[in-house]
Amino acid sequence: MIMSVITVSKNNFDSVKNNSKPVLLDFYADWCGPCRMVSPIVEAIAEENPQYLVGKVNVDTEPELAQQFNVFSIPTLAVIKNGTVISQAAGVRPKAEILAMLKG
Repeated sequence: MIMSVITVSKNNFDSVKNNSKPVLLDFYADWCGPCRMVSPIVEAIAEENPQYLVGKVNVDTEPELAQQFNVFSIPTLAVIKNGTVISQAAGVRPKAEILAMLKG
């Protein structure tokens, strides 16, 4: 089964946050160049790792979620396990580093 990246909004955030799988959130904006560099990496992780839930949060349409995660620069990646943020990093990251964040 191929998992795709889900769009996360304030409407579905609680179910995403409380998922039994570790969650990777990619905070991005359509106009952000570095975000476009991270996006294919995040999508590859979603496709190759069904044990993780991967979501994207558009900071322009979901400012409350961005504020909740103290996102000051994008892209920002956050990892949630058992409803708690265990790791967060801003800027472009290589795939291995993102996977390491997920493994915690």
